[in-house]
Amino acid sequence: MDVTIQCRNAEVPEPLRAAAREKVIRVSRHLDGWEHAEIHFFEERNPRITDREICEVTLRGHGHVVRAKAAAPDTLAAVDKVVEKLDHQVARLKTRLIRRSHPRRSPVVSDGRGPDALGEPEAEEEDEGPRFVKSKRFALKPMTPEEAALQMDLLGHDFFFFTSAETGLATVVYRRQDGDLGLIDGA
Repeated sequence: MDVTIQCRNAEVPEPLRAAAREKVIRVSRHLDGWEHAEIHFFEERNPRITDREICEVTLRGHGHVVRAKAAAPDTLAAVDKVVEKLDHQVARLKTRLIRRSHPRRSPVVSDGRGPDALGEPEAEEEDEGPRFVKSKRFALKPMTPEEAALQMDLLGHDFFFFTSAETGLATVVYRRQDGDLGLIDGA
């Protein structure tokens, strides 16, 4: 796995660089084939925030992108927290990939003492993941990104889906964590 380590406005010390690289590479034990990992360190400038050291890791591979961000009082603790989050996310991704490739696979009881031995169905405890609880349908009026941003603010939403008047394609304008706006244009 190719690992890139960056720090905003500072140089990453070699012991921290080695520890972060080792811990992030260890995450790949759940699922092989990760091609690239980016590790970003930065410090929160607000003196009132106790967890000032922030570590953000992005893993790319398998056609998927897994990203985690964590803050802690010191940098190594932030790395530990972000690796814990990545472990959880990669394990969930592996479970979903296995379920997708084996949808009819059911657990087999090999010792003959389980409910399957008596012909009784075994109650499965399944994590179905997120489910759709609401569906909306509305007419898309062609508009500029500026008009869409205004509509998004008027509705109080964090994103707004519209048809671009310039390209005629489906487009999304969204509010980023830093307060600025982003634009996703369909191709």
